[in-house]
Amino acid sequence: MLKKIFSMIIAFLLLQQCASTTSQGSQNTSPSLKTNPDINSEEELTSNYIPLEDFFKNPEKTAFEISPDGQKVAFMQPWENRLNVHVKNIGSDEVIRLTSATERDIAGYLWLGNSRIGYVQDTGGDENFRLFAVNIDGTNQADLTPFDSVRVQIIDELENNHQEMLIGLNKRDQRLHDVYRLNVISGDMELIAENPGNISGWQTDHDGKLRLAFTADGVNTSILYREVEADTFRIILTTDFREEVNPMFFTFDNKALYVSSNRKRDKSALYIFDINTATETDLIFGHDEVDISWAMYSKKRKVLTGVSIYTSKQKYHFFDNWRENVQKDLEEKLPGVEVRLSDLDDNETMALVRTFNDKTRGAYYLYNTETKELSKLADISPWLDPLKMANMMPISYKSRDGLTINGYLTLPKDSSDKNLPVIVNPHGGPWARNRWGFNSEVQFLANRGYAVLQMNFRGSTGYGRNFKEIGFKQWGKTMQDDVTDGVHWLINEGIADKDRIGIYGGSYGGYATLAGVTFTPELYACGVDYVGPSNIFTLLNSLPPYWELYRQMFYEMVGNPEDDKELLEEISPVFHVDKIKAPLFVAQGANDPRVKQAESDQIVEALQSKGIDVQYMLKENEGHGFHNEENRMEFYNAMIEFLNKHMN
Repeated sequence: MLKKIFSMIIAFLLLQQCASTTSQGSQNTSPSLKTNPDINSEEELTSNYIPLEDFFKNPEKTAFEISPDGQKVAFMQPWENRLNVHVKNIGSDEVIRLTSATERDIAGYLWLGNSRIGYVQDTGGDENFRLFAVNIDGTNQADLTPFDSVRVQIIDELENNHQEMLIGLNKRDQRLHDVYRLNVISGDMELIAENPGNISGWQTDHDGKLRLAFTADGVNTSILYREVEADTFRIILTTDFREEVNPMFFTFDNKALYVSSNRKRDKSALYIFDINTATETDLIFGHDEVDISWAMYSKKRKVLTGVSIYTSKQKYHFFDNWRENVQKDLEEKLPGVEVRLSDLDDNETMALVRTFNDKTRGAYYLYNTETKELSKLADISPWLDPLKMANMMPISYKSRDGLTINGYLTLPKDSSDKNLPVIVNPHGGPWARNRWGFNSEVQFLANRGYAVLQMNFRGSTGYGRNFKEIGFKQWGKTMQDDVTDGVHWLINEGIADKDRIGIYGGSYGGYATLAGVTFTPELYACGVDYVGPSNIFTLLNSLPPYWELYRQMFYEMVGNPEDDKELLEEISPVFHVDKIKAPLFVAQGANDPRVKQAESDQIVEALQSKGIDVQYMLKENEGHGFHNEENRMEFYNAMIEFLNKHMN
């Protein structure tokens, strides 16, 4: 499962890096906030307020992973203000630092057997990740992919082969990833599958054999299969991109697939997929309200153990008594927090456990599945007191066309819950969703007296095919209406002071911020746009080369610059700056490969030319979101000063 976890880390990093600084625990007595608080400046804050740095500094320890033999743990902790990889033997206090990053945090890592660690880094946020490796004693450190402007993908770390792994590299053509077998000791690599020009992804079976490939022309997607690696890949299924048949992993005999599919249904469900007939056969699990998130299995026992779904919170449905009993025991031992079994050793004896809730980033524990012994490894941010945090409450409201919009509302602790200043916080993606849990931005704003509204507007994922598809070509239109309707709901409920509403978001959330202050200028007192696009024409024209296969899909979901020119002009805030009345704060990374600096430059220049108040923060060493600690501090200090100035 390490490859799945690592892939999810990188995918999240790439798809929603700046949507929020969410970390994934109860109760209170926090700052003494006035019933209808006048927001104080930072200089005026009393001892009741939690320092900004406490919310946004690097965690004390995080991202624990257990070695395959269950003897060691690796983790990230700060060194020289950057998150670096460390390792220690279980039961020992001696820690060895393996990496020495000083310019930027290590982006992610994984075990390569029991004695070597692989990790990835980019340069200044450019997302051209390189793969490095180092022995756990700090020796034999090597750059395994020493190529400029090349981006590595982890395809399979080959858990039963501690000397090799499969990676994807786009060094031959920046648009396409070929597959290489890489020796993680020597760095030697061998090309084993060349991308013919349309393959968007690759997948192995349980023996590490490359058996599946996925093609995309932007509108249609295909699953390709081969019985053995000597065979040629053949197409077994082609669907419109709206129909999702996503292979999760092979069955344990490597003859069929477990897939998440929404064919002939609205919500994606877990099926067994017959490769020979290209059909879903056995329905294993589906939910009436939401898509399944992922399936879990035991490598050791070769059984499907459960499936995860996400309603307002994450839930599990188990198929395996052993796994269910482990979960029950952990939840009994760790009441009041969400419990996630994040990693297991090969023998399934030693497990890593992660806890959190809406008021704490939580902790990591080591759990012995045989003896049931539980021991704490580390609190992630021990300086944050859960008793001073606010409740993140699941909410729902109706859009103007009758659609149910789900989301979360966080009210300042000890407030009257009436007539409050509000920050509206649309998520990034936009094909993503908000989740319940500890969110540094949300808790910081609540600590400063602001209510925070987050919503999963139409187009968000997880709520089924129809909910996503009704958001197609609706940027700035019904998707934005869902945001606006959430604001009006808060006003009608008496929660929001209609004169003190701001909007803030990152990536697509930054676009929604610009759209909000442009198309509903009367609604917002100010806006903060964090790496958000302002001109949909230039956004689509500057897609990263490795997204090229999905260009037509973007055209279907957002708009075609040729066929939908009128629409894209209508929804691009840069063409309508004369409508903007509220002060705006724009933040941008110069190396952002997805939302280029030009997106922020355009809106800032257009506003300045009209004499409209705009504040601009540009960081030369950042990409899609600010990751260096000092830049985060500067940004959030500037943001809260801006909000306090314009929300009084």
